[in-house]
Parts: sequence; C-alpha cells; structure tokens
Amino acid sequence: MCGRYAVTTDPARLAAEIDARNEVPEDVASTANYNVAPTTTVLTVVDRHDGNDADQPIERRVRAMRWGLVPPWTKEFGKGPLLFNARAETVQTKPAFRAAAKNKRCLFPMDGWYEWRRGPVGANGKPQKIPFYMSPADGSRLFMGGLWGAWRSPEAREAGDDDAWISSATILTTDAVGHLTQVHDRMPLIMPLEYWQAWLDPDHPVDPDLLAPPAASLVEAITIREVSPLVNRVANNGPELLEPVS
Repeated sequence: MCGRYAVTTDPARLAAEIDARNEVPEDVASTANYNVAPTTTVLTVVDRHDGNDADQPIERRVRAMRWGLVPPWTKEFGKGPLLFNARAETVQTKPAFRAAAKNKRCLFPMDGWYEWRRGPVGANGKPQKIPFYMSPADGSRLFMGGLWGAWRSPEAREAGDDDAWISSATILTTDAVGHLTQVHDRMPLIMPLEYWQAWLDPDHPVDPDLLAPPAASLVEAITIREVSPLVNRVANNGPELLEPVS
C-alpha cells in the first residue's frame, strides 16, 4: 500500500514542466510537502475536454484533489472508508472504482513514497514499524497511476448547485517488483511517460496492460533508504524526514 509520500513541486512549475494548464486555485497551498497523508489536498494530472464537451479538444490539466476517493453513492462527506489506495488488479470490477476506471484516470506526481517494514519487538512488546523512503536515484519525479471522481452531497444535487463538487482521487497499487519487495509486497503503480496518453485518455476505457506491475527496468533506478520514525507522525513535515538513518 502507499499511505504517505513526498512532493516538492508547486502547481505552476509542474504544469510548465508537463505542458499542462494549471487549474489549481490560488488559495491551495503550493509549498513542499514531505509527509503527504490521506485526506490532504494533493496535485493530480488529468486529460479532459473543455467543458466536458467531447467535441472540444483534450487538454492536459493540473488539478487539486482530496486524497481519498469519495464514491458517488456516498451520502455524507467524510463518512465511510478512506479509499486512498485501490488494487490495480480489481479496479475494473470493484463497485467503488469501476466507473472511474473507465474514463477518470489520473496521475499522482511525487518525489518518492514511504513504506514500513516490520522490525524487532520493542519495549512495549509489539513489533516496531521501520520506515523506508523510495525515490529515483537521479532525483527525477515519479508519476503514479490513480483514479479520480467528482462528488456532491444529495442536498447540493437536489438544489442543482454546480459549485458544490468535490474532486477526490486514489492511488493504484500493484505487486512490488525487484528489490522493492525487500520492503513491502505492494507498491504504487508507476506510470511511465510513454503510457500517459493512453492512461489519461477520457474517451476510452483503460487498457488492462496498463494495470500490470511495472517492468523491472522501471524500478532498478529507485533507491531504498531507511529514514527516521519522525515520518510516523503527520504533524512532522520537513526535509529531515528524507534523511537516511545512519
């Protein structure tokens, strides 16, 4: 699973890098976040038609969304399971994800992600959770496959309030590959640049081949380092979280 990650770019810079339109509101924080947790507002990348009109051209956009997909049948915001991850193997059949898998796929940009490995038993008699950080050795940015949706309350729907939509998203996970299996048996679904057009295409259903675990060559350049337990608390948020434990 992927429950924490780091991202240090701001929306405008990201949009310029990938030739996209920046649609992130100005009041959304654009500072680096070294400890992104579920329910946080995060950056995502989508391809959409202008005005959702299929006759209009598709344009790439950077959008802010809540991390944790809100299913369309949810009656009250914040209630129900926190769907921050979805298994790539089952998104086409699971009721919470299958609609989004058809035409609401997105990318999660990140510098790297955290995962925990079971350690020795501590003084409290319970196994310790040892945090690790996975990121490209060359400092490049990763883009993970995700799904998104737009939700509004039954009251807003009945009132026809088109300003009440809440966008939310989930990160897809898959079987870990190569040396990453040393830390956990699951990993986020890496989406290489050559897959973006097909993955983000809002006019066609997902190609099942894109949901397969990544090629070993994609993870060879990802480094693993043990980091401080400071990351265990969401309130801790700074570059020191990425420092390797000596």
